[in-house]
This record gives sequence, C-alpha cells and structure tokens, in this order.
Amino acid sequence: MSYAQFLQPQQSKVSVWNRKLHRWIGIVFLMTVALNFAWRPFAPAPMWLTYLPLPFLFAMMISGLIMLVSHYRQKGRA
Repeated sequence: MSYAQFLQPQQSKVSVWNRKLHRWIGIVFLMTVALNFAWRPFAPAPMWLTYLPLPFLFAMMISGLIMLVSHYRQKGRA
C-alpha cells in the first residue's frame, strides 16, 4: 500500500457504488439535455423530450445528497 492510501479514509462499498451511480446518471443527464438542445433548431420539441432529463436530475439530486450526508457522517466519526 502506498502512503497516500493510508491518509485517505476508507469508504464503504455503498459509498463507492453511489459515486459510480452518480457519475453515470450525470452522463445520461448530460446526454438527454444535449439531445433536447440539438432537437430544437429543427422542430418544436415534443413534450416527452422536454421533460426527459427531469428523472435523471432528481436521481442525481438524491445520490448527491446521500454522498453529502455520508461525508459528514464519516467526518463526525473521526
């Protein structure tokens, strides 16, 4: 093990999976927003396309809040 690994607090598997999930949801969210803006010059966007990014935005909000709370919970334990 390197010295830097000893300095960083160990993360639980749930925290690691939450970070990965948050990252992938962010990528999908970005793609849906880009699709939304790319569609607009050619034709009026249908309603489903307009609201397509919202579920991913809410999922990112929930996973981000979980990361925030877990960070401060780990900080309080130390």
